[in-house]
Amino acid sequence: MKASATLLLALAATTAQVRADAAADSDVISLTKDTFSEVAQKPLSLIEFYAPWCGHCKALAPEYEKAATELKSSIPLAKVDCTEQTELCQEHDVRGYPTMKVFREGEPSEYKGQRTAESIIGYMKKLALPPVSDLSADKVKEFAESDKVVVVGFFEDKTSDEYKAFEAAANKLRDTFLFGATTEEEAFKAQGVKAPAIVLFKKFDEGKNTFDAKFEEGAISNFVQTVSVPLMDEIGPENYGYYMENGLPLAYLFVSTPEERATVGKEIEPLAKDFRGKVNFVYIDASKFGGHAKNLNLKESWPAFVIHESEKNLRYPFDQGKKVNHADVKAFVQDFVNGKLEPSLKSEEIPKENDGDVKVVVGKSYADIVLDTDKDVLIEFYAPWCGHCKALAPTWEELGKEAKKLSDKIVIAKMDGTENDLPSDAPFSVQGFPTIKLVKAGDNEVVDYAGSRTLESFIDFLKANAVHGGGAEKKEAKEGDDKKTEEEGHDEL
Repeated sequence: MKASATLLLALAATTAQVRADAAADSDVISLTKDTFSEVAQKPLSLIEFYAPWCGHCKALAPEYEKAATELKSSIPLAKVDCTEQTELCQEHDVRGYPTMKVFREGEPSEYKGQRTAESIIGYMKKLALPPVSDLSADKVKEFAESDKVVVVGFFEDKTSDEYKAFEAAANKLRDTFLFGATTEEEAFKAQGVKAPAIVLFKKFDEGKNTFDAKFEEGAISNFVQTVSVPLMDEIGPENYGYYMENGLPLAYLFVSTPEERATVGKEIEPLAKDFRGKVNFVYIDASKFGGHAKNLNLKESWPAFVIHESEKNLRYPFDQGKKVNHADVKAFVQDFVNGKLEPSLKSEEIPKENDGDVKVVVGKSYADIVLDTDKDVLIEFYAPWCGHCKALAPTWEELGKEAKKLSDKIVIAKMDGTENDLPSDAPFSVQGFPTIKLVKAGDNEVVDYAGSRTLESFIDFLKANAVHGGGAEKKEAKEGDDKKTEEEGHDEL
């Protein structure tokens, strides 16, 4: 027994030493609550919030290590284990793993690059540059070829209003694009431009675009964000975030074979240029990501075309009974741009029986149940696969019973957010599960629920916020008491 204990202690000591040696060999700095600010307050740093069990974190680890080694002399890369530093991760609003944040002297911003060493290195080096790099004539060509998209301004001097507008746009977009400027006549001649001018250089499509609008920050930013997007690229995990960040409606062309892409793409690609700046167009490989069609209210039948307005989560599928061709799709997209299309509403069938303590809401019954002006409705939007939703389910059922004791005009409801859409005029969207909203009686004011998921917290929330929860009556009573006190304390002259 004693020998076994000795062996276990020896193994534990060996394991601890291996871990310590691994940490010592790493160029990624491990942070705690006490050491966090030391790195975050530096001029520029990158911090990963992770969990040891997270598969994506494990895949990132070697790439992150390579990047840390490359950048260690100038930009620190660090990590926080959220299973040990829970308060620190909550403080920085970490909701998933890995979460990567850039810090500039304590100010955080989202890391928007890919999770590869090459991307991390390039992204952080880009952030280390000034908003606008000062270029000599002999450096313009090299700078223009240094990234996938580069913006170069040509100015007679840097005191002009045109340069100031360019600099303002560069400050706004510096996390995404490289900006440089030159005041040398030789550079103007080499590029065939007359100052002031802005040229966006890119390694795709036309190769470069020249700015031709008024020199204002908004116009310059819009130009850069518009022409920096490929006319019709293939979308995947590595660039999906970029299209979401861009903010324009996204038109997907689902194709399942190279032949289908070649033939149907020939019909659709010209439309990407026609509607540039209004709708972004992408190919999506249906053989890999065909399941995404369901999210966009399409059947898995190819080719298929759909427009997704991601900010409002509205879907506009092209009739799958028609052939995907240039003329019909052009008319469809034009109608969308002109506001003539109605989004499709995904909905399960309305339940034949719905007399439980928790009312089941589907897309088709949302208005009838949730927008009933006589009732306060506390609704949970859930996903069947969501662990937090499963944990909440028994409490939600109990709440359905308890809420009736407050008032028969309080409804507890739930809606499967994976099978049902919100109406297009809903004043909110569902970005995660569970999402809980109170839609108040009367004017249908929406109140977000952000408390703990306990029965007591839900009851307290309803008492304080629901029209029929007791809070409104108490407020009116208090206002009446205040008014009475004021009247009693007032002396007539």
